[in-house]
Amino acid sequence: MERLHIAFFGPTNSGKSTLFNALAGQQVSLVSPIPGTTTDPVRKLAELPGLGPCVLIDTAGLGDTSALGAERERLTRAILDETDIAVVLEDPGFGAVAAEAGIPVVRYTRGESVGSLLERLVAAAPQEQEPFLTGDLVAAGSQVVLVMPQDSEAPKGRLILPQVQVLRELLDRGCVPHCCTPDSLPAALAGLRRTPDLVITDSQAFALVDRTIPRDCPLTSFSVLLAGAKGDLGVFVKGARAIDALRPGARVLIAEACTHVPNTEDIGRVKIPALLRRRAGDVTVDIAAGNDFPEDLSPYSLIIHCGACVANARLVRTRIKKALRAGVPITNYGIALAALTGILERISLPTRRYSRG
Repeated sequence: MERLHIAFFGPTNSGKSTLFNALAGQQVSLVSPIPGTTTDPVRKLAELPGLGPCVLIDTAGLGDTSALGAERERLTRAILDETDIAVVLEDPGFGAVAAEAGIPVVRYTRGESVGSLLERLVAAAPQEQEPFLTGDLVAAGSQVVLVMPQDSEAPKGRLILPQVQVLRELLDRGCVPHCCTPDSLPAALAGLRRTPDLVITDSQAFALVDRTIPRDCPLTSFSVLLAGAKGDLGVFVKGARAIDALRPGARVLIAEACTHVPNTEDIGRVKIPALLRRRAGDVTVDIAAGNDFPEDLSPYSLIIHCGACVANARLVRTRIKKALRAGVPITNYGIALAALTGILERISLPTRRYSRG
């Protein structure tokens, strides 16, 4: 999900799917002369010259007057939240909406070659620097302990994406990573000749890890690192302080960017709600998964967003802006769990450093 997200918008039968397929180099979206053929967003991973790895997103047509037209258009407009470049066909009004949201807009007219479109996409691509997840918390030679629970929520036979990303980054930066589970953390620490320079844990193990490591050992989590790279740590820390103001009857939104199937150990649907109710009493917790982020945020006293390991930075920052406009505090899983565990002041927050530029 670090790929550049390019989405196609326009009225029904304006040629979005044909253009989408041409840029993808294969038949991905169904094409027909029947209005409303594309009913839901269609995604295709692609490697485009001059742009590198991208996600191409075809959308349902605007102005659909069928029985489901309004719902299809709602799903189309939701795609704007994650769009890095909007390709707009035959709809200047929607192009203005995208531009107002701060999204680069490339307008396409029938007959333009795919090569010409690609050149303009390259020119429109955001030139944002790529931040290190670990920021200024490590340097070459740093001894870093990674605490990675392998419970029922862990995928079979592999590590979750943030763990893989952080581990690879530490190796690239010349650090010396040591991997363990919460149960094997004491043995990992005993095997080191000195206190590690940093411990990075899964946020749900904050309390156990904090009790186990030396007090002078810096501590953070994978979710906190993602918050620094994709979101706004200052906003999230301020949002977490709103937890203390929650009272019985308050309404909290748990926003997940992914759509995994939860189980009894789910962090967002089980563990965080339980900690909130232990702290604030009988609060109401709503869950929004995937693109189902509410348009009306006014009922909520707090929004707690997931680590966004499968979402791009555009989606996270757009949701932060929506929360701020609505006057609703927003935080993320890692920062919220640190606050709920009583160790928020203990957590090391990364200052951005960049891997290029």
